Amino acid sequence: MTEKKFDPRKLNKLNDPERLVDIPPDYIWGKLNLINPNVMVEIGAGTGFFSIAFLQKAKSSTIYACDLSDIMIDWLKENVSPHYPHISPLKVEEHSVPLEDDTADLVFMINVHHELENPTLTLEEANRISKPEGKIFIIDWKKEDMPEGPPTEIRYVPERVKQQLLDAGFKHVDIYNDLQKHFLVIGAKDRP
Repeated sequence: MTEKKFDPRKLNKLNDPERLVDIPPDYIWGKLNLINPNVMVEIGAGTGFFSIAFLQKAKSSTIYACDLSDIMIDWLKENVSPHYPHISPLKVEEHSVPLEDDTADLVFMINVHHELENPTLTLEEANRISKPEGKIFIIDWKKEDMPEGPPTEIRYVPERVKQQLLDAGFKHVDIYNDLQKHFLVIGAKDRP
C-alpha cells in the first residue's frame, strides 16, 4: 500500500454516520437524474457504507462493492452481504474491474480519487464498464486545508477531475461545489 491509500486497519472510521451529513446521498441522488438503475458499481467501496446508502435509493439494484483490499472485501462478505444480498463484494485492481463492458448504469467513487495512482486509467475502466448513457459521479475532498481528510497536497481541484473524465471518454461533465468539505463531479457515457 502506498501512503496515498486508506489504511484498512482504520475501517471503522468508514462507518461513521457523520459521513452521511458531509456527503448526503439525497443531495447526490437529486443531481443524478437516474431512473431505475439496475446495476451500480462503487469503486473503492471500503466497508460498503455508501453502497448501503445508495441501495436505499434503488432498492432492486445490484451494487458491486469493489475494493483493492482483501481486508475490505472479507469485511464486506462477512458484515454486509448477509444483510444486503443485492450488494456483491468484488476484488479489483486499480485499473481493472472484472465486469463485462456496458454493465453499469452508475459508477461512483467517494473519497477515492485522491488515492489513485493513474486516475485516467481508472476512469477509462469506469467508462468501459458503464452502459451507454450510464452515469459516473466522483466525490472527493476539496483542495483546502481542513482538519479532516487526506493531506491537501494530494487532493484534486474538481476542474482537473472533470478534465480526466473527459479524457477517459465521458461527456456532459458537471461540477457541483455546494458541499462544505467535498466537491461532486458527474459525467455520462455517450451512446456509441
